[in-house]
Formats: sequence, C-alpha cells, structure tokens
Amino acid sequence: MREQLRAPARRGAWPLAASALLALALGVWADSAQAAAADEYSTESAKASQSLLIGATHAGKRLVVVGDRGHILFSDDQGNTWTQARVPTRQLLTAVFFLDDKRGWAVGHDAQILVSSDGGATWTKQFEDLAREAPLLDVAFLDAQHGFAVGAYGALMETTDGGQHWQDVAERLDNPDQLHLNGIARVRDAGLFIVGEQGGMFRSADNGQTWAKVQGPYEGSLFGVIGTAQSHALLAYGLRGNLFRSTDFGDSWQPIELKVARGNLEFGLASATLLDDGTLVLVGNGGSVLRSTDGGQTFSVYNRADRIALAGVSGLANGGLLLVGQGGVHLADAQGAEGVSR
Repeated sequence: MREQLRAPARRGAWPLAASALLALALGVWADSAQAAAADEYSTESAKASQSLLIGATHAGKRLVVVGDRGHILFSDDQGNTWTQARVPTRQLLTAVFFLDDKRGWAVGHDAQILVSSDGGATWTKQFEDLAREAPLLDVAFLDAQHGFAVGAYGALMETTDGGQHWQDVAERLDNPDQLHLNGIARVRDAGLFIVGEQGGMFRSADNGQTWAKVQGPYEGSLFGVIGTAQSHALLAYGLRGNLFRSTDFGDSWQPIELKVARGNLEFGLASATLLDDGTLVLVGNGGSVLRSTDGGQTFSVYNRADRIALAGVSGLANGGLLLVGQGGVHLADAQGAEGVSR
C-alpha cells in the first residue's frame, strides 16, 4: 500500500530541506512498509540521476548528491557520469555534508542519519527515530567527532563521537513551540547559526553548548543559512525571495534586493553554496540562480528557461555549477544557464 508522505498536524507547510519545492511536498510518495524495514536498501535505478534530488556537495574532488527514495549518487568526472551508492534506506534524504574527501553524513525522513567513510561510495545508518514521524533537514560537523543535525518540530541532535551516539539537545534552544529548524551553518570566526519556521533564528558562540535566540528581520519561514568568506558574516534566505545579510553574527540585518525583469524576485530560495573563490550561489523555485562576488552585498539573478524547481547547488571545476532538483542533475554554466541537463 502506498501513502503520501506524512504532513504535520499543525501550521501547514511541510518543512523539507527545499521547502520552496511545492511539487515535492505535494507529489513525492514513499512505500512506508518497505522504508520501515531496517535491511531495505535504496532501489537501483538507471535513471536515479534524473529523479528528484535535494542536496549536493563535494567530497574532495568528488561530487555527491542525495534525494528521493534513499538515492545517493557520486561522480568523479564533474557530473558527466554518476554511480549510485549502496544506501540502507528508501526514505527521502534531505541534506548531505562532507567534512573532507572521505567522511560525510546525510540526513532525511524518519530522523535518519547516514554516514560514509569512503567519499560517499557506501553508507551505513547511524541513527533513526521512527516515532518522530518527521525528517531531519540539515546537518553540519565542526570536526570529525562533533556534529549537529536539525529538523522538524524543533529537532536538534548532537554527536561528540563522530555519530556513534546521537543525543537530542533541543532543550538548549528557546523554542517552546517546537518551530521547525530548516538549516544550520558555521559562521567564520563566530560560531553556529540556525534558521527555521516563522523567521526563527538561534546562534551559538561556544560550539553548540549554549544557544541564544536572535531577533530576526522576518516573520516568514527561512529555509537556509550560509556563512560567507568574511568574518562574522552570513546570509539567511527563505520564502518569496526574501534574503538577508548580517556582518555581525546576527546582531543586525540588511535585506538584499533581488531584481528581475518584472520587479522583485518572488520565488522561494532553497539552498546555497560558497565557492572556493568566495562567490556565493543561491538557488530556488522557478529555476532561480543567484550569484554574488562581493560577499552577498549584491546578487545577479538568472531564471532558467526550463523554470525547474532547484533544491541544491555545488560548484564544478570548470567554473560551472551542478544544480539538483526536479529532473535530477543539471549541469550549468557559471550563471546557471544552458549547460547539459541529465
């Protein structure tokens, strides 16, 4: 029997890592009976690179992407060909993070946390909590031992032993309504920053041991956060093209104006990456690709002709971009245009 992905009983929108992907929230299905079996692996598919993908990152020079039905794929030739990894889940995976060319983690539905020690070629399950009936939405590690995962209903998980044990430390946050936590990022020379539902913001200057609630600039959902190449600087982004920049670890915020031909950008922003040269790239609904070469003060905006919903982005060695979302993997030029769609 097939059923639609579970939705929360309160406050409406389902906070997937790419919450802006309305098509995902409405259209992704999961075989719950199969997904619940601990020994089930993701189904091998020749078209996995064309299926719904949510997250993208680098493991050294290797590219790694994650998405629907437990699919994790990796590429050693800059996205031209992809190999499907052996993954012990068929649940939707929402985010992936690599500390170096070997060690990485992925998170997803049923509060699952997966780990790889070989650059994403093979994966094992470190943690899951079926009783939560909700996903983890982002993951970040400070070093090989210390990491955090955030998710729906205020979930904040911590490990201090590389993921051998995970502890729920949500009580450290001033979040009595258990607002969804959509993104976590490290901010240079400052600490950790979390964003989420209803404009929620939290920061930690002591590696996540204590957290302070931040008065943010916006009361709508924020889908992600990223530190820039500058000390204490970060960007937070979310619904309807809302983008904010802080240069003082969240003490103050400046809205960033995003102009398109017909006025202001109004597509939701779902993901961001910091390229090696300090360039910031954000992606979202409507094929939106935003690029900044001045630390996030200004952005160029490009909307792809295919108008696909984009959920993740990473850089390519040739200066182009790896985009993922609807239709799987898309190879693009530096602005997000043209390229080869797979």
